[in-house]
Amino acid sequence: MLLNIDVSLRVHTRPQLFSWVQGALQSLIPHEVLVCGLHEGGHTSMRVDSFSTAPVDCARLNELFQQDVSLVPHLIRLWEDNRCQAIISETERGPLAGNSLAREFSRLGASHVLAHGSHDATGQMTSFFVFACRPGAVGPRQAYLADLVVPYLHAAWVRTQVRWPLDHAGANKPAKTGLLTPRETQILQWIYHGKSNIEIGMILDISPLTVKNHVQKTLRKLNVLNRTQAVGKALALRIVNP
Repeated sequence: MLLNIDVSLRVHTRPQLFSWVQGALQSLIPHEVLVCGLHEGGHTSMRVDSFSTAPVDCARLNELFQQDVSLVPHLIRLWEDNRCQAIISETERGPLAGNSLAREFSRLGASHVLAHGSHDATGQMTSFFVFACRPGAVGPRQAYLADLVVPYLHAAWVRTQVRWPLDHAGANKPAKTGLLTPRETQILQWIYHGKSNIEIGMILDISPLTVKNHVQKTLRKLNVLNRTQAVGKALALRIVNP
């Protein structure tokens, strides 16, 4: 938990948020996709973004979330009835099963959702987060952990929406060179495109074991725990081209 809090405080850009929620945060709340919604004052719709390592059209998922008139309102109502604490719900059973958003979650194997949000001093929702999860991945423990971590998730999500001066976010700095070898950079680029070690080996005409060795060296150099975090950090450092 402390590791996740520490990582969250370092989030200022979308790639950094991606690296956290699809990396370290998975150890607390395992999920296939995370959808973040920010309620903007005076507007009925939410600003939405989604994060997943699965092959999913995030733009379409965001649109489904914004336009949804059944599942999302249902989850928000359950959350409010639960005194704004984390709630868990199924999406493949009941009257909401045929919902477009629920079908998209089911396509990813996520038949359960854990939802939580934040609110202002009047009790009005300010942000809402939906973790779409596989069966058995979430229960009371994950709901409790969500109660602890969502305030940090909200703060990190809001920071990524701020248009920081270029020098603050590091956007005007050149890509960090010399950190990885050309081969490690090449392999990391293929990891970004979702290729496995075997597929990368076939593409580059090297053995999967050689690819694995390069990946392990890359993780150590970037000081990350897994491939997802490596991609997120490489995007932030502009080592990998999106």
